[in-house]
Amino acid sequence: MSTRPVCVLVGAPGSGKTTVGRALAAALGVGFRDTDTDIEQLAGKPIPEIFVDEGEEHFRTLERAAVAAGLASHAGVLALGGGAVLAEDNRAALVGHTVVHLSVELTDAVKRVGLGAGRPLLALNPRATLRHLMEQRRPLYAEVATATVLTDGRTPEEIATEIAALLKP
Repeated sequence: MSTRPVCVLVGAPGSGKTTVGRALAAALGVGFRDTDTDIEQLAGKPIPEIFVDEGEEHFRTLERAAVAAGLASHAGVLALGGGAVLAEDNRAALVGHTVVHLSVELTDAVKRVGLGAGRPLLALNPRATLRHLMEQRRPLYAEVATATVLTDGRTPEEIATEIAALLKP
């Protein structure tokens, strides 16, 4: 069995990486892994606490390690945290992988994310911050993506079905 992910999902907060990832993994009959969950397990605490206790730089260090481990050892669907593409190391590591950018516009992202509960970077002025994060990261998602799938106004199952079709040889 391959130790490369069949698909890596990237996208902004609220794009559906975890929800779509689980649906896609079920449709493909493979496992699902989320690097944010890996980070929380490694740190022994939720991501917002990592940000408060150790800061964003420490979180990003843990994130780089989680991405490298997931890419090297997970044979299913791998979802990366929304900011994982900020690290040049992560973008370089994604070369040669099947990477799907789940594209979402601000209105749908805000509906899905809510107003920042449990998302440390969205704690203050969540709508404006989310808009800024999306503008900053969109070119990086495009840089690493082998495909882009629009998620606005669609169910996770519809999106998973489209990605599954893209993955067929």
